[in-house]
Amino acid sequence: MVNLVVTGSIGLDSIRTPFGSVKDILGGAAVYSSIGASFFTNPGIVSVVGEDFPQEHIEILKKKNISLEGLKVMPGKTFRWNGYYEYDMNQAHTLNTELNVFEKFFPEMPDKYKKAEYLYLANISPELQLQVLEELSPKLVGIDTMNFWIENSRKKLLEVIKRCNILFINDAEARELFETPSLVKAGKKVIDMGLHAVVIKKGEHGSLLFTNGKIFSAPGYPLETIVDPTGAGDTFAGGVMGYIAKTKDFSDDNIRKAIIYGSALASFDVEDFSLGKLMNISIEDIEKRYGLFKDIVSF
Repeated sequence: MVNLVVTGSIGLDSIRTPFGSVKDILGGAAVYSSIGASFFTNPGIVSVVGEDFPQEHIEILKKKNISLEGLKVMPGKTFRWNGYYEYDMNQAHTLNTELNVFEKFFPEMPDKYKKAEYLYLANISPELQLQVLEELSPKLVGIDTMNFWIENSRKKLLEVIKRCNILFINDAEARELFETPSLVKAGKKVIDMGLHAVVIKKGEHGSLLFTNGKIFSAPGYPLETIVDPTGAGDTFAGGVMGYIAKTKDFSDDNIRKAIIYGSALASFDVEDFSLGKLMNISIEDIEKRYGLFKDIVSF
C-alpha cells in the first residue's frame, strides 16, 4: 500500500567534484526523496522518463519497494542535468539542463495512490505541483521548490505553498522568496501564510525548523568524507516526510525527530556519488547516526 506519494524529476546526472566524476548516473528529486522515505514508509513515484532510461535504474527503485505505477515512459530522452562542485560543496554549478520528456509531462495519479495520506511535492513547476495536489486528499502535504520557480512563477508558487502544510526550502531561496536577509523573518512569513511548519535547509550547516512561535536548530553531521552533495536536500526531505508518515504524528516534537532522521540520511548521501551509499545502509545504520546527532547537541 502506498502511504506517501512523491512527485518530481527522475533523471540522468553527469557530475564532477574535486573527488571524481560520473556520467549519466541515476538522479532527480523524486528518486532521492523516495529513497529517503523508503526507510520508513511505502512511497509511490509520479514522474516520467524517456525510452533511454536504463532498466537497471528501474530495478534499483524496485529494490527499495518504491511503487512505480505512477511512472510514465514516454518517447524521447530522459531529463538530464550536468553540473559540477568545487571545494565549497554548498554551491552547485549547472553546466546544462535538458528537460526532454519532462517538458511535456502531465502527471496522472494511479488509483492505488489516491488513498495515500501523505504527499511530497518535490521540486517541479508549481503548475504540475498544483495538478497533483488537486487529484489527492492527503492529510499532510510537504513541498519543495527552487530559485527558477521563485523568479519565473512566484505568484503561482505562493498559491501552491498556501495549500500545503510544510515547506522545505534552502536558505538562499527563502531569502529570495520572502525578500529578506533574515531567515527568522522568512520563517515567520511562511507560518503567517497558514502553514504548520517550514524547514530552511542550510547545507552542511544543518537546518532551521519554524512552527507557530517555536524555532528548532538542527546541526549538520560533521563528516570527514564528502564526495558528492547532489540529492542531499531531497534525501533529507524524503526522510522527514517518510518518518512523519510512519509515525502518523505531526506534533512539533515529532517533526524535530524527523528532521534529525532526515539529516542522518542526508549525511550518508554525500559520502558517495548518486545512491552509492544510500543503497548500502540499513535502518540500524541510520539509528546509530541518529544517536550520534543527539550526542552532538547534548549539553
